[in-house]
This record gives sequence, C-alpha cells and structure tokens, in this order.
Amino acid sequence: MTTETDGPERRPHGTGRLPTMRDVAEHVGMSRQLVSLVLRGAPGPSAESRERILAAAAELGYRPHTSARLLREGRTRLIGAVFSMRNPFQVRFVERLFARAAEQGFGVALGPAGADRSTDEVVADLLGERVEALVVFNPDPGTTALEDASRLVPVVLLGEWTDAPYADNVHVDEAGGLRAAVEHLVGLGHRRIAYVGGEDGLVGRDRATAYLGAMAACGLDDEVDVVPSGFSEEGGAAAARSLVARESLPTAVVCCGDQCATGLLAVFAQQGVEVPGRVSVVGFDDSYLASLSYHRLTSVHQDVEATVDAALSAVVDRTDGDGGARRRVATPTGFVVRESTGPAASA
Repeated sequence: MTTETDGPERRPHGTGRLPTMRDVAEHVGMSRQLVSLVLRGAPGPSAESRERILAAAAELGYRPHTSARLLREGRTRLIGAVFSMRNPFQVRFVERLFARAAEQGFGVALGPAGADRSTDEVVADLLGERVEALVVFNPDPGTTALEDASRLVPVVLLGEWTDAPYADNVHVDEAGGLRAAVEHLVGLGHRRIAYVGGEDGLVGRDRATAYLGAMAACGLDDEVDVVPSGFSEEGGAAAARSLVARESLPTAVVCCGDQCATGLLAVFAQQGVEVPGRVSVVGFDDSYLASLSYHRLTSVHQDVEATVDAALSAVVDRTDGDGGARRRVATPTGFVVRESTGPAASA
C-alpha cells in the first residue's frame, strides 16, 4: 500500500532526522507554543514574532506533518484507488489522479488488484488505511465488498457501466467508440470485420455489445464475428492463433483494448500476416502501446483527464456531504488513425 507524501524535507544541520516544531522554537529562542500558534496561522503572536518564526521554518526546511494533523482532526483525506497495474489506461488514470487530487487537498492510497489480489482483499486493506472514498476499476464479478464499503465511504465505479444504487459511475462511451472504429473500417472498404474480446467482466461484455450494435448500424449483421478474448496480450495472441488457423482471415479486426491488439499483432507478425495489407487492426484506449514505432496502432481514444475529473468531482462532492442522486457519467471517445488500418485487400 502506498500513500502520497508531502515531498522531501531537509534535516537539521548535523542530524539525521526531519526538522520539528521544537527545532524551529530553539532556532528562534521562542516557546514551542508560540511557534505552534504561528505555524497554524492562529491569532495572537505579534507581526515580528510571526516573521521570525516563518523565516526560521523556511531556513530549516520545516513542513507540518499533514498526516498527523489530519488524524487529529479525524480525517485522512485519502482516496483509495483499486486498479490493475497491467492496464496502461488504469495506470495513467492513477498517475493523473495523484496530481489532480493534490490540487483538492487529497492524497491517494494505491490498491493494486489482479489474479493474486481480489477486490475484497484490496478494499479491506484500503479501508484499513482509513480512506475517505474509493475509486474502483472493474471489480470482481459477484463481490459484495464495495456495497458493504459504501456504508462507510463514497464509492465511484470506473470503466464499466453500472446502475448499482450504492455508487457513482464513470464509464467510457463504448458505443460511440466502437461505432467510430467500425465506420472507419467500412469507409476503407471492409465488410468482414471481426471483434476480439467479450470476456473479462462487464467492460468486456459492454464493448462486445457495442461492436454488435455498430455492425448492425452499418448493415453488417451477417458479418458479425466475435472471437472470445480478455484484455491481455496473451488473450490477443490466442485469438490471433485461432484466426490464423481458419481457412480465410477477416479483412479487419477490432480489439477490445490496445494490450489485446499488441498480442494479436505479435502473432500476426510471426505468422507472416501483413498489417494492414492483409488485415487491418484497431485497438481501444489509445494508450502508449498504440503509438509505439513498431506497430503504430489505430485506436479508439479514451480521455483520461475527463475520467479523472468526473471521478474526483464525485469524490469531493460526496465527502463534502452531497447526498444527491447517483451520477452516471459517460466520457467521450475520440479516434486516432495510425498505420495499422488501410483499404480492404479486396477493395
């Protein structure tokens, strides 16, 4: 478990410890009580005393112990973030959350989840850190830990659409993103457009459903082709091997995420399947993986800033006592065309 800190502090000269309020008091020859009043901004001390104490604190590099102060006040101002360290979008979200939360006076406690750490375990650990809110990506199916936690702290569910009555929800516009991907490929002459995904919880299901809707909107119901896969590189690689084993390949593949697309592209390269000459490939997320020079992946763009802002807005309002209706926020998508898509081979 990792929490945000107030940054590095200087040690008093000749010691190996951080400067304390007592050090400031000894440095200026005043009482600790007077120094405490000045550093808390309390009324009483003279202007001269205030100036000398603040100058000494700056010289020594003294900074107040925020965590101790908050605990005395019965607060931690910590947001617990449950996410996968293997998911580039989720990692980028947490990086931005640190910066944006600090602007609102919050820190962030990290709760990495995965095959070895369940949602229940991570949530229990974060509640033990006395977090004041939880922001959670893709919880384990069937978990009751978040509903239980919502009786103690506000909960914001991220990534997947949900109407859970105990949580606010911020999710990407899956339908808009998949529609843009399919329409882009249709514009290049593709009709045999496969989809790799559909597994790994509600997000996998939602994106596969969005693909079906996009194909239907383009009059391609008869061309629907879903290859089951999760979001990992391994899932994409397995899907690619199953495609290569067929008598004929689709002319385009839309993947549920950039990681999945990366695994698929690796197998295509090993098997001599030219991209985009023989098969065009589209990812989802527009993570750093999409812009790597060796495959330059066309991808649906997720707006990490919009996701952070919506989640943080819900947290701040709820911790300030907002008891209004639950929020359901769909963040918009974009579409970034790179080098992995081109005209259909038969076009």
